[in-house]
Amino acid sequence: MKAMSRKTDWNRALAPLFRKYGRRKHPLEYRTPYQLVVMVILSSRSTDAFVNKVAPELFRAYPTLKELANAEPEDLFPFVHGITNFRHKSEWLVAIAKAVKDDSRIPTTMEELTKLPGIGRKSANVIIGELGGKCEGVIVDLHVARVAPRLGITKSDAPDKIEGDIMESILPKYWHAAGMGMTFLGREVCRPKNPKCTECVVRDVCGFYRKTLASAHLKRGGI
Repeated sequence: MKAMSRKTDWNRALAPLFRKYGRRKHPLEYRTPYQLVVMVILSSRSTDAFVNKVAPELFRAYPTLKELANAEPEDLFPFVHGITNFRHKSEWLVAIAKAVKDDSRIPTTMEELTKLPGIGRKSANVIIGELGGKCEGVIVDLHVARVAPRLGITKSDAPDKIEGDIMESILPKYWHAAGMGMTFLGREVCRPKNPKCTECVVRDVCGFYRKTLASAHLKRGGI
């Protein structure tokens, strides 16, 4: 197993992660930029699978921002009532529709997106990356917040610090691939309990995996 130094070249070390996961489409089953924005907001503290289930009916009723701008937040409740914080999310979505007005005007920069209600850095990073904008950060969801410290890219558990450490560790051209790659790795392999380390494409550069092997060696009576 390869031992990693404090000056790990994470651009090279994470190359297998980028190749396997970096180009995958986000699990939200959107078809248009408008649908992406709506579903990203709805998915906060809810599962992508549930949002994928309820969103089609919402989009049949409100197929574009123009229709949504004519709605009241309460009009959305029947479509999203099972989603966490659905009342506030309905208010945010209607407010965004009234502010942006047309699908063609959906912004793709961090500054513009984070001015809109309900959109923070994580959501903005997803939207920018999926719409092919210039990446200005790294997606840090609960999976990235688990995977990045395990790998050793960061020692923090604060999303803003994790994002900063990742951005300092890899080139901007890999930011989207890194965020999506660690997200998928966390979903499929690097689970909170009983991670499937032997299936991990970056186990050889992972601090958590090295510690796990060392612990197992000591339990077997090694020195």
